[in-house]
Amino acid sequence: MSLLMQWRDDIRCVFERDPAARTTFEVLTTYPGVHAIIGYRLANRLWRAGWRYPARLLSFVARMLSNVDIHPGATIGERFFIDHGACVVIGETAEIGNDVTLYHGVTLGGTSWNKGKRHPTLKDGVLVGAGAKVLGPITVGAGARVGANSVVVQDVPDGCTVVGIPGKVVKVREAGRPNPYGIDLDHHLIPDPVGKAIACLLERIDALEKRVEAGGLVAVGSQQQFYQVCNSDSSICENDCAGGTTAQPQQSAGRRRAVPTPVAE
Repeated sequence: MSLLMQWRDDIRCVFERDPAARTTFEVLTTYPGVHAIIGYRLANRLWRAGWRYPARLLSFVARMLSNVDIHPGATIGERFFIDHGACVVIGETAEIGNDVTLYHGVTLGGTSWNKGKRHPTLKDGVLVGAGAKVLGPITVGAGARVGANSVVVQDVPDGCTVVGIPGKVVKVREAGRPNPYGIDLDHHLIPDPVGKAIACLLERIDALEKRVEAGGLVAVGSQQQFYQVCNSDSSICENDCAGGTTAQPQQSAGRRRAVPTPVAE
């Protein structure tokens, strides 16, 4: 594909993913994410042609104009969109598929100083929320979503959603309604596995305190039932995304740990 056609596709995709976009002239003159990808496309061609210093210099100028740092050696597919385009960093060995969307503050970074592959791979249709960090030579599967401010350091299966620090795959059967382009922005509906675990611990402490205040005269069976209902598990759900069946033994183990051992009264 020619450079001009790539630029045209990068501009057209803005209208599909940003309802604030009105005209092509507005996008070309006021969208720093578009400025960044235009500069990257040209710098990447220079990089692949062996013109390494001019490529780095052009990337530096694009960074000054857009506040987006994309290494010219990164591999980026078609129709790439950075919304708001502020403080985004994409490392040299990062690989990004087609129709990927990043929001402001996203980092695709490395975890080592080795010369080889050290940055993540994002497959087609991935959405990365604001402030998220995807680190290391990991793979985020096609159609996956990374919640805002998450830190992802392990592979993500296709079509799954990851939230938290470190990122965990969560059940999202009831969360969000993707638009016609498959993008789900309802971050407030994404489960919070860490928050749920803390809530369960607080409820358990409260139940134990009440038991102590009552002189220990609380049926153990009733507490067992309560702890089983309060399930803080956040493993992959079998019906939510690929690979879910492999996580079921861990899910069951998580429930067993949540049930206290009966104590003779």
